Amino acid sequence: MKIATRLTILLIVLTTMVAFTVGWFAVDASTRSLYSALDAQINSVIRSGAGDPNNALTNALNVVQENGYPLTLDVVDPSGAVVQVNTPDEPLRKRPTRQNVHATLAKVGTQSNLPGFQLRSIYVGGGDYLIVAGSTSAITQQGRRLALEVALAGFLVAVVMLVLARLVMRKDLRTMEHLIDFASGVAGGDERGQIPPSAGSRDVRELQAALATMVIALHERIAIEARSVEAMQQFVGDASHELRTPLTVIKGYNELLTNPSINEEQRARAVERVRREIDRMDLLVADLLLSAEVREAPQHLNTRVELSALVESRVEEFRNDHPERVVTQETTDGLVVRGRDDLLDRLLVNSFSNVVRHTPGDTAVRVTLRREDSTAVLCVEDAGQGLPEYGVRPQRFRRFDQSRSRETGGSGLGMSIMADIAEGLGGSMSTSKSTLGGLALTFTFALET
Repeated sequence: MKIATRLTILLIVLTTMVAFTVGWFAVDASTRSLYSALDAQINSVIRSGAGDPNNALTNALNVVQENGYPLTLDVVDPSGAVVQVNTPDEPLRKRPTRQNVHATLAKVGTQSNLPGFQLRSIYVGGGDYLIVAGSTSAITQQGRRLALEVALAGFLVAVVMLVLARLVMRKDLRTMEHLIDFASGVAGGDERGQIPPSAGSRDVRELQAALATMVIALHERIAIEARSVEAMQQFVGDASHELRTPLTVIKGYNELLTNPSINEEQRARAVERVRREIDRMDLLVADLLLSAEVREAPQHLNTRVELSALVESRVEEFRNDHPERVVTQETTDGLVVRGRDDLLDRLLVNSFSNVVRHTPGDTAVRVTLRREDSTAVLCVEDAGQGLPEYGVRPQRFRRFDQSRSRETGGSGLGMSIMADIAEGLGGSMSTSKSTLGGLALTFTFALET
């Protein structure tokens, strides 16, 4: 289906929907107003007899006659007999019951056995009750007539809008069709065609300019895609290698354990090595899942996190777990950010784990949290050996120090996970030389105002 036909159908549907929606509200408002007016008449008659049962019937009849209300007045005696004391053009022809009387004492309402009427009753003395009833047939007829008029008006508006839209959009639609043909040719490999000129509206001219830019940048995009494919292949290869290594070790030691000639000491060492490799693989899979969650899944930043309290708590735990280290702390109180406390906690855990893994046991650590304009800046520094290079965005499975083995350097996911978490929460992470001599990890987050 052509875009012109689709736009035409869409315009007709939207115009019709809007017209009928507005019309429905108009009909509903008009009907409600008429029902309110009828209820007001009935309540006016009821109020005239309230508190004076002996004169209630006379007062009610006077109000109806003086105001010309089209209301039926029926008196129901204790035996259930009904006497109609006022008969309008559209009277209540069915006989109301004592049950109808008691059901409508409190307010105006409808009764299933007396359809088409609004009713209310009042005690008029001597065991008798007066039922005031108003017909709703005129309201129903007027509502139907108004609905028909609204439907006709909506149809006419839709036709007029269709004609005007076709006249206004004719040039734009013709240009868009030419642009579509040109884009189809480019998608098919034809890069030599001349882009059609645009003499239509500003939106169409912008579309033509965007399409021209797309064609100019086509080769660059192809090169970027090639680099992305290469990076993905590299990631898959690295991930496969990281998972294959512990599996190979486990397989080898499993075969060793099946050898009946090994002694108990060898068996114990094999079991311990298998356990370590299983734990390593478990941590690697957990890191891969977390990395995928942070990088691929959208983060719903709908939780206020007390960053100052979280940092202070984690620093205190780190200080208690590593009493041999000199840990200094400078934090600004009351800094609140939008994010997820579990991810921010994992960021801090990875930061401290990085210090523990890659620095000697007595290396000094400094943690600072400060406000800079509308951002919170968190910095974790150590006095270790630092990195070979700074300012490079950490990549998965890429260890900064290539000399580190899997035993000493981890899987290469820790730093990239920290960067992913910071970016996923709308912040950033950077690496730099610490004033203590080692590595400084700096994280920035937008403050909650």
